Amino acid sequence: MGKIKLEQRVRYPPFEPKRFSPDSLPIASSSETIARDVNADDIVDALKKFPPSFHLGSENDWLVEQRYVYDGEIYDDSNIEREQSFLETSKIPRIVKRQRRGWYLTPNPVHRAVRRFLSFSVMVLLLALGYLFIEPLLSSMGIKGIGTGTVRIGLLDYPALAIIVVPLLFAPLLMRVGANFVDLNSQRQFLRSAPKDPVIECIQRPQAGQPLHLRVQFEEKPDNWEKIEVMWRVGILPPAREEVFSRLGRSPEAQPPPGLTTPLPHHWEIGLDDGTGGGEESPMEHHEVKGGLFLRPMRVMEFGGRVMWNSAPLELEHPPNEWPGTVSSSLIRIHWELIIRIERKKGGSLMFVEPLAVAHPSRPTTLTRLPTNDGRTESDQL
Repeated sequence: MGKIKLEQRVRYPPFEPKRFSPDSLPIASSSETIARDVNADDIVDALKKFPPSFHLGSENDWLVEQRYVYDGEIYDDSNIEREQSFLETSKIPRIVKRQRRGWYLTPNPVHRAVRRFLSFSVMVLLLALGYLFIEPLLSSMGIKGIGTGTVRIGLLDYPALAIIVVPLLFAPLLMRVGANFVDLNSQRQFLRSAPKDPVIECIQRPQAGQPLHLRVQFEEKPDNWEKIEVMWRVGILPPAREEVFSRLGRSPEAQPPPGLTTPLPHHWEIGLDDGTGGGEESPMEHHEVKGGLFLRPMRVMEFGGRVMWNSAPLELEHPPNEWPGTVSSSLIRIHWELIIRIERKKGGSLMFVEPLAVAHPSRPTTLTRLPTNDGRTESDQL
């Protein structure tokens, strides 16, 4: 007689994961006893009541894993025949209710251009500083300097290079401020005349690894709407910050583990994410909207099929890789969502997002490498 434990292990990518070496970050793990006094011959029948295991990523990379342990040993449940539509009934996470449901706007495209331009400006600054550092040596060798003279502005003299470099540094900041004001204005206009939610009907129960069949109807279509596209995607949301600290044996007030930052201020509600993105996640948002009006991309995600909208039933192909169904624990949050993207004549694209409760496949899921992105709103490729 033994007991069966459900074990979850996560090494979730932080904000801008390309800057981190995954194998140097800790793995947060949790274990929960789900069955006691189970004979070895009864394990199969006991596990049929639970979703299949999954292993996404690898031990040396980003990792999201759920597995079963029987008497201290990992149990392979790949030969267990489960129902084709095993759907978990966990409570919807608060982050989904607040930040991934309803209408969303797309940020001004200037944000993305400014980020690229700012990197260029910093490179110019470093080159200029490096040149000014070695210029005396070049002068001693008889090499005439370029831009090393001075320019008088008011009562002070400045290096001539500053006339070129300083505007390059301040221009992106001014452009970003202007883009934020445009975004705030578009949010106010949208809140004054928000459209009615579309009616979404799933013809069949959504299941991982299977096409999505649905019908979408609009009660109203404003005149400035043009192309309408319907798509869906799957991803992994950040684990709850307090849960990660607990599983790593740290106090929330203590030094954060590698990959996490100190607590960052939230505009709406504490606990919506792991706290590593902060103001970098999205442009300036209207304070009256809980969760904001800009859709944050998941740091781990993959798109399924996308089609042009029409009133007839639609079919969306499943994502290319194998994924588990919806999981909503404190440590692992596998999230599926439907996105309706509407091109408008003015004001940028408009999106409606609807979370989907997707059933697990009948067999365990394996994905060798997790597709990651930096998590910025303006970098979401919709």
